[in-house]
Amino acid sequence: MKLYEVKAEASRQQEVANIRSKFPNKIPVVVERYAKESTLPVLDKTKFLVPQELTMSQFVTILRNRMQLQSTMSFYLLVNNRSLVSLSRPLSEVYRECRDDDGFLYVTYASQEVFG
Repeated sequence: MKLYEVKAEASRQQEVANIRSKFPNKIPVVVERYAKESTLPVLDKTKFLVPQELTMSQFVTILRNRMQLQSTMSFYLLVNNRSLVSLSRPLSEVYRECRDDDGFLYVTYASQEVFG
């Protein structure tokens, strides 16, 4: 790991620590568009503070509304760029199992299933 990556991770860890101390019932989530995505719009922000009792399905609804998607358009959420999670799972459970070492939960959205 390069020096700037170590500093960046330490900075993100501090950011999460500050967020969690101010908002202990919220989960810090970073939502990014899949790199090769061409159909779905880019979100106006990437960092979200989400109530821990929210389900993945409710979070998807929030993202759909932010992207202003038509009801006929679908998209997938990948956690840590590798796995689809059940939409019925609470975000607190997904966070506990899948959060990054820096403390954020990283979620990628794509219009088609993307594996590998």
